[in-house]
Amino acid sequence: MSSNETDYSQTEIRVLFFDDFRSRELDRSKWNVRITGNIYNDEQQAYVDSSETIYIVSEEQAVGATHGALVFHPRYRPDHSTPEGHRFDFISGRIDTRDKFDFQYGSAAARIMLPSGAGLWPAFWLLGYGTWPESGEIDVLEYVGEPDWVSAAAHGPGYFGETGLVNKLFFSTEVDATAWHVYSVDWEPDKMIFKVDGSIIYRVTRPMTDFFGPWVFDDNKYLILNFALGGTYPFKTNGVQKPYYGLPESTVQIIKDDQVKMAVDWIQVGA
Repeated sequence: MSSNETDYSQTEIRVLFFDDFRSRELDRSKWNVRITGNIYNDEQQAYVDSSETIYIVSEEQAVGATHGALVFHPRYRPDHSTPEGHRFDFISGRIDTRDKFDFQYGSAAARIMLPSGAGLWPAFWLLGYGTWPESGEIDVLEYVGEPDWVSAAAHGPGYFGETGLVNKLFFSTEVDATAWHVYSVDWEPDKMIFKVDGSIIYRVTRPMTDFFGPWVFDDNKYLILNFALGGTYPFKTNGVQKPYYGLPESTVQIIKDDQVKMAVDWIQVGA
C-alpha cells in the first residue's frame, strides 16, 4: 500500500470524527450543506443544496476509492438566482461540521482527488467560530486548478490572504494533484504541521504568527469542504478577467461538459 493509499482509520489514534461515504447519501447528522449568503473573494459560483452538486458514488464509480466517494460537481446553470437575489452562472457545493463537530488540537486528514482546470478552487480547511480572521483559519488544502501544485496556509489577524503564512508543494512530473492524495495537518498548541501523503510540506509555529499578529489557534475549529470557481486566489495566479474573474473560457467549457469533479474518499480527525 503506497503512502497516498494509507488507511488512516486503521492507525493507532483516538478517532474523533470519521466519514468514508459508504452510505448512499450524505450523513446530515455529521454535515451541514451550505447555501450561498454573503459573497466572498469574488467567487463566481452559488452554493446550493442539491444532488446535482454534492453526491456519493460507489467504489466502482470512483476508481481507487476505499468504499465510496463524496463528489463535488460544479455545474453551469446560467442566471441562477440566490435567495438574496444575486445572480450566478455556476452552482457548486460546500459542506461543514459547524455546531455538529469541532475540535481543539489533533490531526485532520482527507484523501482527495482533484480535477485539472485553471481557476478551479476546491479546498479542505478548518475554521473557528466568531469573526474572521480573529476566528483563525487553517487551510489544509487549497488548489487553483494547476495540477502541478497545491498550497497550505494559516490565517489570522495580520496574516490573511497570501500575506505571510502560505506555502506551495510542487508535485513531481510523475504524479500530480489529479491523483489520490492524503492532505493533512497535525495541529498542536504551538504549531501546525501540514503534510501531503505523510510528508511535511509546511510548518507554522506560534512565533511565526507572532511576527504578524496574535496566535488564534487555541480554540475549537470545524471542518469545511467546498468547491469554489474563480475568484481572488485563482485570479492572482492566472490573471484572467474574462469571461469570468479568475476563470478562463477553457475551464468554463469543461464545466459545461460536466468534466469537473472533486472526489473525497474519506475524512478523519484523530487525537
